[in-house]
Amino acid sequence: MAISKKAGKKAATPKTGSTKVAKADWKEGFKKKQVGVSDMTLLTTISNESINVNLQKRWTNGEIYTYIGGVLISVNPFRDLGIYTDETLHKYKGKNRLEVPPHVFGIAESAYYNMNAYHENQCVIISGESGAGKTEAAKRIMQYIAAVSGGQDNNIQEIKDMVLATNPLLESFGCAKTLRNNNSSRHGKYLEIMFNSRGEPVGAQITNYLLEKGRVVGQVENERNFHIFYQFTKAASDEQREQFGLQGPESYAYTSMSNCLEVQGINDSEDYADTLNAMRIIGLSEQEQSEIFRMLAIILWLGNVQFQEMDDGNSGIADQGVTDFIAYLMEVDSAMVQKVLTTKVVETQRGGRRGSIYDVPLNPAQATAVRDALAKAIYNNLFEWIVSRINISMKPRSVTAQVIGILDIFGFEIFEDNSFEQLCINYVNEKLQQIFIELTLKTEQEEYVREQIKWTPINYFNNKIVCDLIEERKPPGIFAALNDACATAHADPAAADNSFVQRTAMLSSNPHFEARGAQFLVKHYAGDVMYNISGMTDKNKDALVKDVFDLIGSSGNHFLQTIFPDRPDPNSKKRPPTAGDRIKASAGALVDNLMKAQPSYIRTIKPNQNRSATEYDTKAILHQIKYLGLQENIRVRRAGFAYRNAFEKMVERFYLLSPSTSYAGEYIWQGDAKSGCEQILKDTGIVKDEWQMGVTKAFIKNPETLFALETMRDRYWHNMAARIQRAWRNYWRYKNECAKRIQRFWKNNKESIEYAKVRDYGHQVLAGRKERRRFSLLSYRRFMGDYLDVNGNNALGAELRNACGLGADQVTFSSKGQLLVSKTWRSSKPSPRFLIVTSKAVHIAMTTQNNGQIHTSLERKIPLITIKSILISNLRDDWLVFNCNVSEEGDPVLHCYFKTELVANLLQLTQASINVIVGPTIEYAKKKDKKTQIKFVKDETVPRDDVYKSHTVHVPSGEPPTSTSRPRAKRKQGVVRPITQGKLLRVGGPSNPRNVSKPQHTAQSLPGKPVSNTVRSTPAPPPPPPPAKSPAPPPPKEPDVELYRAKFAFQGQEGEMSLQKDDVVELVEKDDNGWWLVKKNDEEGWAPNNYLELAPKKPRAPPAAPPPPARRPPPSAPVNSSAPATPKVPVTIKSVTANADAKPVAVFPGLTPSNGSATPWKKPAGSASDPAEATPANSRSSSSLGAKPPPPVATKPKGALPPVATKPGAVKPPGKPPIPIAARPPVGDTAAQRANVAKLPPPSGQMGLAAALAKRAQRMSED
Repeated sequence: MAISKKAGKKAATPKTGSTKVAKADWKEGFKKKQVGVSDMTLLTTISNESINVNLQKRWTNGEIYTYIGGVLISVNPFRDLGIYTDETLHKYKGKNRLEVPPHVFGIAESAYYNMNAYHENQCVIISGESGAGKTEAAKRIMQYIAAVSGGQDNNIQEIKDMVLATNPLLESFGCAKTLRNNNSSRHGKYLEIMFNSRGEPVGAQITNYLLEKGRVVGQVENERNFHIFYQFTKAASDEQREQFGLQGPESYAYTSMSNCLEVQGINDSEDYADTLNAMRIIGLSEQEQSEIFRMLAIILWLGNVQFQEMDDGNSGIADQGVTDFIAYLMEVDSAMVQKVLTTKVVETQRGGRRGSIYDVPLNPAQATAVRDALAKAIYNNLFEWIVSRINISMKPRSVTAQVIGILDIFGFEIFEDNSFEQLCINYVNEKLQQIFIELTLKTEQEEYVREQIKWTPINYFNNKIVCDLIEERKPPGIFAALNDACATAHADPAAADNSFVQRTAMLSSNPHFEARGAQFLVKHYAGDVMYNISGMTDKNKDALVKDVFDLIGSSGNHFLQTIFPDRPDPNSKKRPPTAGDRIKASAGALVDNLMKAQPSYIRTIKPNQNRSATEYDTKAILHQIKYLGLQENIRVRRAGFAYRNAFEKMVERFYLLSPSTSYAGEYIWQGDAKSGCEQILKDTGIVKDEWQMGVTKAFIKNPETLFALETMRDRYWHNMAARIQRAWRNYWRYKNECAKRIQRFWKNNKESIEYAKVRDYGHQVLAGRKERRRFSLLSYRRFMGDYLDVNGNNALGAELRNACGLGADQVTFSSKGQLLVSKTWRSSKPSPRFLIVTSKAVHIAMTTQNNGQIHTSLERKIPLITIKSILISNLRDDWLVFNCNVSEEGDPVLHCYFKTELVANLLQLTQASINVIVGPTIEYAKKKDKKTQIKFVKDETVPRDDVYKSHTVHVPSGEPPTSTSRPRAKRKQGVVRPITQGKLLRVGGPSNPRNVSKPQHTAQSLPGKPVSNTVRSTPAPPPPPPPAKSPAPPPPKEPDVELYRAKFAFQGQEGEMSLQKDDVVELVEKDDNGWWLVKKNDEEGWAPNNYLELAPKKPRAPPAAPPPPARRPPPSAPVNSSAPATPKVPVTIKSVTANADAKPVAVFPGLTPSNGSATPWKKPAGSASDPAEATPANSRSSSSLGAKPPPPVATKPKGALPPVATKPGAVKPPGKPPIPIAARPPVGDTAAQRANVAKLPPPSGQMGLAAALAKRAQRMSED
């Protein structure tokens, strides 16, 4: 493992094979403590009582959700716990159920993930008593799917909004307040959300089941009609009240007969606004909304039609104003309304032929029944029209790939008076329980037997016998007996009821049925229910009389006729379907849909009958636990297998996890699917107890194992992406490093090149007419111009700028010099001056001292246009004269070390209009009318520079006039820093490729899939030729390395090498701070040198005898054996490790970097004698470097050495990257190499001057 050292962290060096343990988080102490067990398969005792105790603990603590494997148990809290926020929702996104606490969002995430991962339809079955929280669970599932399903398209967002809008709309028209639940679903619905292949919702469809339409015309005490009636009557607009004659709910019989107009926790006015908004989202037009409310108004006014008994016993309308207004709303004749409500048309038949038609008057009870039937029919058909209209709006926008279904249906009901509605509701719940048993218990155990899986059977109650009791035809069940009773005595409801009582006697052979006179008892899975037979046959017929259909057909309202599309054919002899037939067909279709999808279960439990947030009714909950079969569910879950799938599906899903079945993302297994599946499970390290192989499927025992496989599969793609990203980043790192080196080269030398151009121009100015100084010809000499940094910010430059009054003018040249000053009655004498040149003039400044104060002032300003010529000698001196216009001051005679640069600068500023005169003497105007001559004489006795005295300059000999600057020095070989950053870069780079043959894999088609054209096949390579016989190679030569022994034990920290006494380590690198990089057991780390001593070298074994030559050459002439042969010593060229922190190197080697430090690749000559310095940065041979790259090494410890036998306590900040491996230099004994080895550093004074020049040039470039 790579050694790393991070500031602020201290950890023990990880050892090979050790387990990395995550550091404990102190925040865990503040997390909410778990109460009970979140998954009841972990209960120590499995009984109904222990399940109840666990649920009670969690419910009391606000934990309403608990798992039984993949089944979610929900206990209604009857209060807002704040657990459905967006923050909570996002915690479950992309998580499996074991990573987060139990929640309805976890079930929704599981269904959505499985749909996308396995491309299978999903359904969520929510079951439980009325008031247990089924509708709320369905709403939260829709909320979660809409939030996580993605999609930025407007159509997708529109579908999401519509799906969510169905909740308030259908709750208003399909839910009501009951004794057990303030928002009880009085219908069932199955919502199917359709998704495309990307998991985005593209449509939805709702299937409606058995609306409790009897609630429209009557409710028991303290219950309410459907919510929409109270919303409409309380919050309707003034225009609606005027149009529909609307009044408060207390004014209508259908809404006030139960004496419950207000419900705690329900705001009808706000809910009405939500309903209108949902209608707009669904896409209902204003006209459609108005027609819906017109139908509601018709129903409300129908309830207010009262009948009075006439003298003849027939019924009459008590208030004809009500029927007149109903006729107005229905757009029919008022007299026809009164006739339909009070009379009945009867047609006689004789011998199959139509006979006479009579109008039979109705008594008040019969008239009330006709009125209620009309109201129920209008509301039921209106509700079905709304559902179909919603389906039209949510029609799929594109191709549907998968579906998630959400079943929210009425719960099991047991009332004091149970009739036909409760029988239908409980029958549907029996069918759902049968699905649960079929899928979780019966089918599972049958599959274990079929697949020959080792299994212990579990006993359970199968409620198929109850379902057969209700729905079977042979022998006839309850629905069949009801239909027969309705067919034989269809004219008289009482006679039909009596006929049904007689037929129930035939059902007594079923152990779950008991006939008790005018009642019968059915032993449901959820408990025994006593049903009243009175009125049951009439509810089963569920048919309107012909008069009512004629009334609707005569209506001028098109919408009213639209919601009654099917009218009975009077000539048809086929019996119309009854309500029992319809609910049985709907339940069968629902079961078929659910069986086609992969189910998820939510079992809801109602804690009490009083909707209290604190009351926990143990007896009632134990009853629910028993009939829901939770105990059996836990036993099956603990004994069975949580996941199973066909071998082909398993291989297709997880073949990436095994190197035996995949290579580079291709399937390469050549065996059958079963063996491939078994190989995958073995290679992933799953213990044998966790899985079994069946005949056609693989079985996995715990969901944790499946989650682990899914996590590994996700990690595989992340790892592949990370490898691609890493290779791409390495490529860019390499590319950027190359670009940086090119940029650094150009940045460091572009200004030097400009200075060198000016220097070459100076050579051209002299034109081989003047001897040169040796230092001016150095290769690194450049004309930098502003040597006094007047353009900079230093104090001297600022003072000179102020003294000369330069203002904003840029200085092109500045330097120290001397001015020849005339003395009265004495010889002239050079005096120090400052020379500053701008684009306009040459300024000569001087420094004087007055009363102890040093003052710099401008002595003379010479405009460039006044300079006619410049006079210099042909010797190597530094004197020059400006030949100006005749003035009182005369021509200045200057001494400047940078004379050539000064002359070149003036010629550039004046476009070479100044004449440069070179000769053995210089004639200048000392004063206005006085000419004087200066002679130049060679004098080898002058030690340095030149000497002026009495108009004569003595100067030693210089370089020839034809001399030019020295050529650029060549770089020493082997100092280029290799680019080795990045784990994927090989040692040696492209110049030393590693030809390692890789096994060739042939891609195979997945099992159960046709052979695809994308499967790449690689032809088998030809067999290699047999290798030639060759003698065995000699054993490799042991590398000559220094070994050190530990004198004391040393406990190292991260990046340091732990040592035991007498451990022998190999020295890799020495550092000046006392820490040495050592190697032990192929691991490297830092150790203090005062803990180490040199170990004695082992005696080397004698070299092995060389193999005999194949052929002996002919003998040569005898030689003198007395002369000893000189053995040839091989020259070992060691790798040079480049310093990553080294400063950039200038373009002209030999020039010190601009920071003034020593040249990075040069060392003092005496450093080689120091044994510590003689150790290379990497003492391993180049052969070992090419074979295996060394692991990265931590930064050197920078703290003080630890005392002997104590642990170092100083924190060593990081600063040094892993040691790169330099490219091996070519072997050769060239003169250049020998010169580089023996070269001494240049004189320190000259190097300092060059450094100063370079530094000033850098400042100029920055400005």
